[in-house]
Amino acid sequence: MPHAPNRQQTLLRLALAGLAILALVVLVGWAERDRVSSALASVTGEEDPWHQVRGTGAWLLQQFRRPPDTAPMVPIAHTGLPPYGINTFLEQEVEEEKIELSLQLISDAGFSWIRQQFPWEDIEIYDKGDFWDHQWDQSAWDKYDRLVDMAEAHGIEIIARLDNPPAWSREVGDAEGWSLGPPDDFEDYGDFVYAVVSRYRGRIRYYQVWNEPNIYPEWGDQPVDPEAYVEMLQIAYRRAKEADPDSVVLAAGLAQTIEEGPRNLNDLIYLERMYEAGAQGHFDAMGAMVYGLWTGPLDRRLGAERTNFGRAQLLREIMVRHGDADKPIWATEVGWNALPADFGGTAYYGRVTPEQQARYAVQAYERAAREWPWMGVMNYWFLRRPSDAEIDQAWYYFRMFEPDFEPLPVFDAMQELTSQPPMVHMGYHQQDHWALDYRGDWREIADGAATLGAFQRGEAGAELAFWFEGTGLDLVLMDPDQADAIEVYLDGQLVHSMRLTEAPGNGAPALRVARNLQDRPHAVHIVVRGSAFDLDGVVVWRQTRWTLGIPLAIGTLVGVVVALGLRTWGARP
Repeated sequence: MPHAPNRQQTLLRLALAGLAILALVVLVGWAERDRVSSALASVTGEEDPWHQVRGTGAWLLQQFRRPPDTAPMVPIAHTGLPPYGINTFLEQEVEEEKIELSLQLISDAGFSWIRQQFPWEDIEIYDKGDFWDHQWDQSAWDKYDRLVDMAEAHGIEIIARLDNPPAWSREVGDAEGWSLGPPDDFEDYGDFVYAVVSRYRGRIRYYQVWNEPNIYPEWGDQPVDPEAYVEMLQIAYRRAKEADPDSVVLAAGLAQTIEEGPRNLNDLIYLERMYEAGAQGHFDAMGAMVYGLWTGPLDRRLGAERTNFGRAQLLREIMVRHGDADKPIWATEVGWNALPADFGGTAYYGRVTPEQQARYAVQAYERAAREWPWMGVMNYWFLRRPSDAEIDQAWYYFRMFEPDFEPLPVFDAMQELTSQPPMVHMGYHQQDHWALDYRGDWREIADGAATLGAFQRGEAGAELAFWFEGTGLDLVLMDPDQADAIEVYLDGQLVHSMRLTEAPGNGAPALRVARNLQDRPHAVHIVVRGSAFDLDGVVVWRQTRWTLGIPLAIGTLVGVVVALGLRTWGARP
């Protein structure tokens, strides 16, 4: 009778089996190292193998935490607009021809927006109420009037950034560290906001109140003060709405930082204190700086200690917790720093190659569109500087063009992205989403009973076509009795079975068109067959399917670690 193996033999066999499995993982990992590297980059945003290994470990540990509550399936205002914006410095151009060329290039690249500063010190220069440029004996408005005219001619909308006070607004004037600091009397700023919004009513609708008030020197040579900023925001919001009730007010984009004061304050802490001070109800969209800095836009590691592209989710979670799930975030700035390898200064903002800069920019817009329905317009930082005077400063290398208008690779990459057909991605979207192609007799009707105050009515024979990417689709209705008034074609096939359901978030009546589709682009064509059909929105679902992602990542991580170790060992003399 054979004897039972002792404990040492059992352990030996288990060890040998483990080594065999490990060897197999190593061999597969080494043979497929490019694909492995790509997979790890998709969760870490890293391209260096060792950073990928460490990053994957951090990401795996994060899977045991509760993900941030971003309330992705609620209706959110100001998110159905074309998302492509870019920051400009057109007020600094001396030659009008360069402004014209800049706007033409922006249009050619497919951008619909410019985020353009209207510096207070350049408009109300010498004293309160004095809008005359005495140096050149002309109205200080002239420059900005021409800029607005030219943007309109190119079909480009402006997000007007209102900050940079004149020296007369502060007792300290333009003392060192104060040139960007707030005025002594916030009502003076409110009067300036009123003047700008009044002048451009019906031409500019979107205004940003200040910029990065949570860091030096944007709040002057003093401790930052969220409570004071909220007071300024409240005044600016009130005055903007007095000047133009249809104006849309953006709260300042907060700089990404993990410092805790006094002159630089963590953006998450700052936003919490803004809400505690009464910010809610005094902005229409939250601004955010959405930089990747040292990692790419696919970095899925998340934490208060990380200043990466995904950090915007933590800002959104704070908004949701404070009852602002129906308000969007707009990325006031987004981009990567293509700092030359021979740059002599400090790489404050990370360092990527021009090719990486181009690839990351595209991935950033794509990820936000697919995963963050609460993200509105994203403004690339930035088009170009009028000269190369700041070539010795790290921030200069975010540009898309050199001062002589020579394009960098990011221009072509973004132009290719914006040329793709518009798509409706995951989320609860309104009837005015930019990807919805209405054909025939449709009209928008204002109605307080509609989800966000309006719906689209199509008469008999009207059609609607659009593409969506996801696994399911609902149509939000004003009247459930109109469910039989339309024919819906999905990927060219008539949908025979649709049923009434409820939209997420608000329980509005909805018509379920499809579920359990493949997660890919789908074409929709709707024809109104009844006398009329009222559309209040569309809901795109993305079902998360169980995968072997985490076990595969663990196995891959082990394989890569061992493979790197073997490669290092083999390279030793």
